[in-house]
This record gives sequence, C-alpha cells and structure tokens, in this order.
Amino acid sequence: MQRSLRAARLATFAYFALNGFLMGMWIVHIPGIEHRAGIGHAAFGWLLLILGAGAFTAMQFAGPLTDRFGARVVVPLGAALCSATLILPGLATNAWTLGAALLVLGVGNGCLDVSMNAHAVQVERGYGRPAMSAFHATFSLGGVLASLLGARALGWGWSPAATLAGAAALGLAVAAAASRALLPPAPAPDAPAAKTRYRTPRRIWALAALALMIMLCEGVANDWSALHLRNVLDAPAATAALAYGAFATAMTAGRLLADRVAALAGPVAILRYGAAAAALGMTAAALSPWIPLALLGWTVFGAGLSGCVPQLFSAAGHTDQSTAGANVSRVAGLGYLGMLAGPAVIGPLTHLVPLNLTFFLPVAFCAIAACAAGILRTPEPARSYGKSIAPVAAQRSDGAP
Repeated sequence: MQRSLRAARLATFAYFALNGFLMGMWIVHIPGIEHRAGIGHAAFGWLLLILGAGAFTAMQFAGPLTDRFGARVVVPLGAALCSATLILPGLATNAWTLGAALLVLGVGNGCLDVSMNAHAVQVERGYGRPAMSAFHATFSLGGVLASLLGARALGWGWSPAATLAGAAALGLAVAAAASRALLPPAPAPDAPAAKTRYRTPRRIWALAALALMIMLCEGVANDWSALHLRNVLDAPAATAALAYGAFATAMTAGRLLADRVAALAGPVAILRYGAAAAALGMTAAALSPWIPLALLGWTVFGAGLSGCVPQLFSAAGHTDQSTAGANVSRVAGLGYLGMLAGPAVIGPLTHLVPLNLTFFLPVAFCAIAACAAGILRTPEPARSYGKSIAPVAAQRSDGAP
C-alpha cells in the first residue's frame, strides 16, 4: 500500500520535471526558432500571447476533465500532447505556422500543468503532510536540465527541430512509463444524487487573485531582473545575468525546504512571511545603489516567493475533493495570466518612471498577499490531511497501483 503511494509520488515528480524540461527546451531554442520563422522581436512578443491563450483555455477544460476521468487518464495524455507538439515550433517557417504551433503547444502545456497539480494534491492528501512545494521545485530542476542539454546541443550545431524532436521523444517515453504509477481517482465523499452545475466558490477566486499577483511578481523577476542590473546599475552583462540566477536558485532551494516548514508552521505562515520577505527583498533591490546589495535583494525575493504559489495551489485542491481539478484550474489559470502580465505591465510603466521604481508594483502585490494570508486557514475537514488519508489508503488496499 505504502509502496503504491510512494510510486505515485515519484511519478508526480517525473511529470513536474518533464513539464519544466519541455518548456525549458522551448525557451532555450527561442532565438533559433525566431530566426527560422523570419520574424522580429515585436512580432514574436505578440505570438507569445497565443501560447499563453492556448494554455489558459486548456487549463479551464483540463481541470473538470481531471475531476471526471481522474488524473491517471488526463496527466499522461497532457504530457503526451505537450511532448508531441514541442517539435512544431522548430518546424515553423513563418509567423502563421509559428502561431499555430505555439497555440497547440500552449494547449498541451495547460493540460499537463493543471492535471499534474491536481494529482499532486491527491498524493499530498494520501501522505497526510505538505508535499506541493517539492513538486514545484522539480519543475524548476527540469528547466535547469533543459538549459544544460539545450546549450550542449546548440554547441554541437544541432538545429532546433532536431533537438526538439529528441526532447519530444524523451517526453513521450516518460509520459508512458510514469502513467502506471498514478493514483486512481478518489471517490467523491457525499456526492449528490443529481448533478448540479459547478460554480466556482468565492474563496477559489480569492486564491486565484493571489496567485495572479504572486506569479506576476515571478514574471517580473524572469524578465526584468537582469535588465535592472544592466540598465539601472550599469553592471557588466555577465554580472547582470547573475540577478536572475540568484532569484531562480533561491526559488528552487526555497521550494525544496518549504514543505518541511509548512508542516511545522502551517501554510499561512509560509504565505504571510514569505510574501513579506519578498517585499523587503524587492525593495532592497529597487533602491540599492550597489550591485551586491541588489543581488542579495533578488535572492531574498526568490526565497520569499518560493513557497507561496504551491500553498495556493494546494489550498485550492483541498477545498473540495470532488472538484479539485476545476478549482486548481482556476487558480493556475489566473496565475499563468499573471506570469505573462509581468513584462506587459512593467514595460509601459517604464515610460512614466525609472525601471527600478516600477518594482514597487510587485512590492505592493507581495504586501497584499502577506495581509491576505489568512485565507489559507480552511475550515475542517476541508484541508485536514490526516482525515483524508483513509479514502486513499482504502483504494490502495483494493490493489490499485
């Protein structure tokens, strides 16, 4: 029984790492894909919105489908779709074909993202303790692996299409191999006899709004941290690149530790003090006239944010076991929009104020998240890990893999 749950946890790690790896391989090859399609940076920026639109739309369907058919069905299909469509951007020869390729890649990514997070909630419920942050850390590690392998392939002179085809084949193999270890759908407790139309609770929309704000902060770090050191503090290009490296490293390390802290202090403390620390780190980075202090600020910013989003996803999934996928899809969908909105919001603001002063928008969002952390206090037994172990254990005793 315990072996089955352990296998499901390892499979979930595999899917999170795969998702990070696939998206990382796409990001690494953006310059070559852009050149092959013959488009400029401005046009490419608009095409990225198509990727986001495909992902957001798919997330809204993937959640309810996961609730209906179970993560064991939807996760492998989402992983296979995301893997198979990865090669398409490498084959695009113009803006139209690249736009179509990004649309279907976004759909695959959205399906995998929501369904694997829904399954992560199910695994967390079975273990009876926090586990979501470690899964998200594995996503980051998958991206690191993609950057290393992608750089090596580019060094060998491989074309984007060839490298992405190899990554797609690997992804299909992982999707198939890990599928057998996924948990079957948990029986919905006290399911009503007649089906009623699902209405998203206000608490889920509140969690989604917080996810949008926190992930917008992450998007700001992804797109503007290096430019901040380069353009505001006149750092050399190599030194400026360390800003994002410091943020990403702190984010990954923090997520590897956040589950243990959440088990001791609770999710409310993770969000409240993590967001507060992120606000302090961003303030230090924005106001610092010295490069070392700015790097420290970006590091604290990443460490503070690291555990916030996993707590929001986990809270959404544990709110109602029968609609966990749909609830996660709402939170993940708005969060994803926030990630995309980071560059879109900061860019226009730079026409009004200096770049470093625009960072007080994410500071304000972090402050709001810290003040609203109490929303993670869920009435019993909605988020009671211990009371939720019994249904999963019963499934395993029936011989489920």
